[in-house]
Amino acid sequence: MNVNTIREKFNEKFGAQGELFTSPGRINLIGEHTDYNGGFVFPGAIDKGMVAEIKLNDTDKVRAYSVDLDDYAEFGLNEEDVPSASWARYIFGVCREIQKRGGKIEGFDTAFAGDVPLGAGMSSSAALESTFANALNELFSLGIDRFELARIGQSTEHNYCGVKCGIMDQFASIFGKAGHLMRLDCRSMEFEYFPFDPEKHGYKVVLLDSVVKHELVGSPYNDRRASCERVAAVLGQEFLRGATMEQLDAVKGEISEEDYKRARYVIGEEVRVLDVCEALKRDDYETVGKRMYETHWGMSRDYEVSCEELDFLATVAEECGVTGSRIMGGGFGGCTINLVKAELYDSFIATAKSRFAEKYGHEPKVYSVVISDGARRL
Repeated sequence: MNVNTIREKFNEKFGAQGELFTSPGRINLIGEHTDYNGGFVFPGAIDKGMVAEIKLNDTDKVRAYSVDLDDYAEFGLNEEDVPSASWARYIFGVCREIQKRGGKIEGFDTAFAGDVPLGAGMSSSAALESTFANALNELFSLGIDRFELARIGQSTEHNYCGVKCGIMDQFASIFGKAGHLMRLDCRSMEFEYFPFDPEKHGYKVVLLDSVVKHELVGSPYNDRRASCERVAAVLGQEFLRGATMEQLDAVKGEISEEDYKRARYVIGEEVRVLDVCEALKRDDYETVGKRMYETHWGMSRDYEVSCEELDFLATVAEECGVTGSRIMGGGFGGCTINLVKAELYDSFIATAKSRFAEKYGHEPKVYSVVISDGARRL
């Protein structure tokens, strides 16, 4: 991302120079649809993010300029001052959530831009929230701990942007660490770093964006969550977390076939996340790849959140000898995340592009990512 452009635009708009802050987007290697089941997720921050230049302006107003949208907004810091522009609500929401926690904030000027692809499931919104939460915490010496900064981003989504998200995206953006993924326990909120440096071991991580989003009939996410809750209740548990296949098979006659399949996926995914963590400790990327494929086909056949285009991309990956491939994100469109040996990378990308275009009339978008550091001052 061109920091000089942000510097130029800030100077042009505000006639001054401020401080630079950045936060990244994220990937999730494995651990999908596990967060609301009290399980584990396994995200990492990436080398694409948001950068903001910020300077206090000695007023009670925020003056904000989005470089990417070429749009300007000005707003106060009281609840009734909520801006109309949806992008500005993220900044306003972060300010309000800090104030609700007792933090004292005054006006500031900002210009910001990002290179997190929109709509590809890499959490551009969390990158924006984390950039401003971290920056305001530093600039106003608020002393808010990093977990609370992630919660401020999550609350912004809930209260000002109408999205009832979990904590993973903001957590990954704040706590990211180059060369490491983070296993977050969504029940206890404890986390641990695991080494993940595929480049060093001759692999690359690449996302293939199908550029497809299927219109959903009804509320499939809520339906799947309800399936999991019903099975957990039959097992006498709050969450499916910790349940075993033996326990599930013992109650098979008491639950629907659909609920059984949903629970089978979630129980398997918990085991897969833990397997991947152990594999990474011994630099065993082949096992990581196998578990990624298992997750993909589990999401496709048992959880039924895939779609034809994503199954096609995963199949092409297998046929090209790609080490691991799976849907990333909630499903019904979006990206696959692929773990590819460096020597196969070019041929895989060329094959995936041509075969996908031949079948669906457009090429997938390609995003190569490197695991990077979280929210910080530049």
